[in-house]
Amino acid sequence: MPHHSELDDHGVLAALLDAALAAALPDGRFDSCLPEPPKGRTIVLGGGKGAARMAAAFEKAWIAAGHGPPEGLVVTRYGHKEPTRFVEVVEASHPVPDAAGMAASERILALAKGAGPDDLVVFLMSGGASALMALPAAGVTLADKQAINRALLKSGAPIGAMNRVRKSLSAIKGGRLAAAAAPARMITYLISDVPGDDPGAIGSGPTIPEASDADSALAILAEYGIAIEPRIADAIRANTVAAGAGGPVVMLATPKMALDAAANAARAMGLVPLVLGDAIEGEAREVARVLGAMALYASAHGEPVSRPGVILSGGETTVTVRGTGRGGRNAEFLLALATVVGGAAGVAAIACDTDGIDGSEDNAGAWFSPAIIAEARAAGLDPAAHLANNDGYGFFSRLGRLVVTGPTRTNVNDFRAILVR
Repeated sequence: MPHHSELDDHGVLAALLDAALAAALPDGRFDSCLPEPPKGRTIVLGGGKGAARMAAAFEKAWIAAGHGPPEGLVVTRYGHKEPTRFVEVVEASHPVPDAAGMAASERILALAKGAGPDDLVVFLMSGGASALMALPAAGVTLADKQAINRALLKSGAPIGAMNRVRKSLSAIKGGRLAAAAAPARMITYLISDVPGDDPGAIGSGPTIPEASDADSALAILAEYGIAIEPRIADAIRANTVAAGAGGPVVMLATPKMALDAAANAARAMGLVPLVLGDAIEGEAREVARVLGAMALYASAHGEPVSRPGVILSGGETTVTVRGTGRGGRNAEFLLALATVVGGAAGVAAIACDTDGIDGSEDNAGAWFSPAIIAEARAAGLDPAAHLANNDGYGFFSRLGRLVVTGPTRTNVNDFRAILVR
C-alpha cells in the first residue's frame, strides 16, 4: 500500500473503498463454519444482493470439504447474478418488488416446505432480500406491496421501520420461511446491511422467527402518512406468526468489518483513522452537516482526529424526497457535505453504497476534492439548488465525480470517508 503522500485525493479515497468492499465479500468465509453434512439433501435457499456470490462461495467450500453437490434456488437483483454450479440463481427487481421476485419466492417457499427431517436447509440472506423475496400474505396483492413500498421509500422512514411493515405484508418474512422448512435441520448465513446487525432485520428475517406485531406495523404506516385500505389492515392483523427457533445463525460480513478494513488500509497509508460507527442513521443532509463540522474542526485544530487523518462511518441515512432530481442517499449526503466543507484546504470525501447501487441509479456514490465548489461555479452549477432538488446525481455527474463500481454482489450498507490532510 503506497503512502498517502504518493496518491491524489481520489487515489486515497478509492483505496479505502476497495478495502471496505473486499472485507464485505463472502469468498472464503464459509470454510471454517460449515455445518455437518446431512443424511439427505443439502438445499440452499436465499435472497439478497449478495445471494448469488454467497451461493457460489458456499458451493466451493462445500465441495472442497468433500460433501455431495447441493441443490436449491436463490434470488438476487437484476444485474447481480454470479455463475454457480449447482444452485439456481434468478433475478428480480429491487427496491420495488416485481412478479419475478414473487415467482421466485413461491418456488423458494415450496422447496422449504419439501425439506424432510434428514435434509439440511442452508439459508443465504443479505440486504435486499426483503424486496426480492416478495410473496404477499393472504389478502394482499403484489400491487399492494409495490405501492406501499414506494410510499415507504419516499417517506423518510428508517430501514428498520420499513422492514417491520414488509414483514407484516409477507408470507415468507419474519421467520415464516424457517417455519416452512421444519423439521429439517437449518443454518442461516448472513451478510449484514442493517445498523446493529440484528439478524431479524436483515432482509426482514425470513429465517429468524419472531412474534409478529400487527399494531406496530400499522402505527408506522400511520406515522409516515401512508394510507391503506381496510382490507390490507385486516390482512396485516391476520398474518401472525409465533416466535420459534430457526437454527444457528452465522454472520459472514458486517458493516464493522468493512470499516475496520478501511481503517487498517488508512494506517498502512500513513493516515490516522477515526471510526465514528457503523450504525449512523438520520436524514442524509443533517448527518452531512454534523460530519462536515467535525471535518472542519479537525482541519483547523487536529481534533477529534489529527492530520493527516480520515473520518470513517457507516450506517444507512434516509432522504425525504421533496424535489424532482436524481440520486440516492449517498449522493445526497455528499452534496450536502460539499456545501459545508467544499473549498476547505485538504478536505476530500467519498460516500458509496457498498452494493454498488446508490438508490436506483447506476452509480455507487460520488466523491469530491477540495476544489469541488470552484469546479461547480466554473460549470455554472449551484450546489444548494441541486441539493434542494434532491439532485446529487445530476450535480456530481456534470463534474465527473460519480463513483461507478457496477454490482459488487455484496451489501454492508453505506461507506463514508472524509479525508483531512
